[in-house]
Amino acid sequence: MFIQTEATPNPATLKFLPGRPVLPYGTLEMRDKAEAAQSPLAARLFEIPGVGGVFFGADFITVTRTGGEWQQLKPPILGAIMEHFMSGRPLLADDAQAKSGEEDEFFEEKDTETVEIIKEIIENRVRPAVANDGGDITFRGFKEGVVYLNMKGACSGCPSSTATLKHGIQNLLQHYVPEVVEVRPV
Repeated sequence: MFIQTEATPNPATLKFLPGRPVLPYGTLEMRDKAEAAQSPLAARLFEIPGVGGVFFGADFITVTRTGGEWQQLKPPILGAIMEHFMSGRPLLADDAQAKSGEEDEFFEEKDTETVEIIKEIIENRVRPAVANDGGDITFRGFKEGVVYLNMKGACSGCPSSTATLKHGIQNLLQHYVPEVVEVRPV
């Protein structure tokens, strides 16, 4: 098994590509050992000193470090990922479910049509680009012209995430949806 790695715009996060499907639907972010208990692989990764976050996408895993250098962290992370996939064990514990990010959405009923357009743009234009960088971004709400988005994986805490939100996503949405006045992270 050969696992590729890719740098992300977030220097604290590295993307691992095992060359096979990781999560068949949705995404899943775990920011501590307690959240990682829902996945044997994530729990194993959190045992590695310096690992501070794990994110599963459709065909990739991003790992965020809290300390140490990638040169020292990569070998045990690669070993844990390879061992997990070679064992054939499931990615998630029996009772765990990946979250698509659609829970807890908020917007007024009169804005339903606008929200559908916003969600379509995010789904078809924004999420694929963000996934390439090892993260995910999901719609959370729309109120008084402000779009609220949840940034996960490599995007969470990335130094360039503010620029991505303000200059990329906000400009894109304002071009297609005049009702949008601002985009904010949740």
